[in-house]
Amino acid sequence: MTPFATAAEMRAVPRSSGFRNGGVSYWFRDVGMPERRTALPGGADYDVCIVGAGYTGLWTAYYLKKARPDLRVAVLEREFAGFGASGRNGGWLSAEFAGSKRRYAATHGKGAVVALQRAMMASVDEVISVAEQEGVDADIVKGGMRLVATNPAQKARLQEEVADLHEWGYWPEDLHLLDPRGEPRLQVDGAVAAAYSPHAARVHPAKLVTGLAAAAEALGADIFEDTAVSEIRPRTGGERPCAVTPAGTVRADHVIRATEGFTSGLNGQRRQWLPMNSSMIATEPLSDVMWRHIGWERPEVLGDTAHAYCYAQRTADGRIAIGGRGVPYRFGSARDSNGATPPQTIAELWRVLARLFPVAAEVPIVHAWSGVLGVPRDWCPTVDLDPETGLGWAGGYVGSGVTTSNLAGRTLRDLVLGERTDLTQLPWVGRRVRGWEPEPVRWAGTRLVYGLYRGADRRESDRVSRTSRLAGIAGRLAGRD
Repeated sequence: MTPFATAAEMRAVPRSSGFRNGGVSYWFRDVGMPERRTALPGGADYDVCIVGAGYTGLWTAYYLKKARPDLRVAVLEREFAGFGASGRNGGWLSAEFAGSKRRYAATHGKGAVVALQRAMMASVDEVISVAEQEGVDADIVKGGMRLVATNPAQKARLQEEVADLHEWGYWPEDLHLLDPRGEPRLQVDGAVAAAYSPHAARVHPAKLVTGLAAAAEALGADIFEDTAVSEIRPRTGGERPCAVTPAGTVRADHVIRATEGFTSGLNGQRRQWLPMNSSMIATEPLSDVMWRHIGWERPEVLGDTAHAYCYAQRTADGRIAIGGRGVPYRFGSARDSNGATPPQTIAELWRVLARLFPVAAEVPIVHAWSGVLGVPRDWCPTVDLDPETGLGWAGGYVGSGVTTSNLAGRTLRDLVLGERTDLTQLPWVGRRVRGWEPEPVRWAGTRLVYGLYRGADRRESDRVSRTSRLAGIAGRLAGRD
């Protein structure tokens, strides 16, 4: 995203007469808000208790019940299944794995990182396969992923990234630069380079998460909504681990934390993962003439290589849904309640849309929304189960959770069942990292980092042909490099 929308640009954003800001997401507006499941009626005992009914929690419940139908599995959710990032994301089912590959390799070796990347590619197909088997119609089409560069600095960075990823599990057929002379489709205005990977699919997030919840429930998992968990306690003495709710305590042999960007709301977890905000807008359907002009013939997902990057998809009903980092962090790890998005962020997203596809600049925006995702201090996702405490967790996906959560769910299944598998040997299993700094350092640091990234994008757009030094400073301050 480019920064600092002006007041005039904010007023100029074309909105439909039915424009909505917040209300969870456009995805749930499209399918309708789900009927709430019953809340936890009181204290209970289970074999496995999962806190959070997003992708991670639901995949874990699904795979546990598939493997061991006799297991008593409960999923506790403060709102409803898919209320968080699982129902608000950009619909990228891609093989992108967040985190530093070199950091994982430092502890497990390069071969383990390559295995992790190949597991992510396989997970894209796993999600598609399960959706087909379970009859989940989530508008999934495996059209691949296209990344574009719109200035010389982005082009150089894209070329370097493709070359680098070829060292970490991507073969040339898995990711390659496109020859512009042979690729007339998908006309992104100002694009000077592009890369393509077949390991990605478009998905309707709300349809996927509601279908997954139904599949887990059909297998016998108990999903309790409107059930807020205030604290997760480890095994102590003769007491089993438990999740504490106003209705009562749920005890289990294993308690799994699958709360991603909402983790900071649990007692004792405020500095564990930083809740990073991301925002999206969706347009009214484009006309056939517009689509022919743009050339977005197959539904590959689309992203750019700016530091404040964007991500987009062509929806099944002919809209453009595009997102990026708006107000990346709120003081004290605060988060919105229903996805409401600041007007400036809406204007900035519209400006990105208009820059990439000028023909769509006058298409009204029908919906804007925001959500939070979890960011560890080293920006590296993790999954683990501590046999001594009985507590497990997965998350910190840094915006790449649609596919990663499936891999996490299968890995947690194996860890809970005590099985040593290829998945439990992957280098993200068991990774530990220190927490984030206390406030106000956390807030000031995040604002500084994203200010530097946006400054780097401005410099690269105006006059710098290589990656701006500001981006390097931001990466070191953030702990990403």
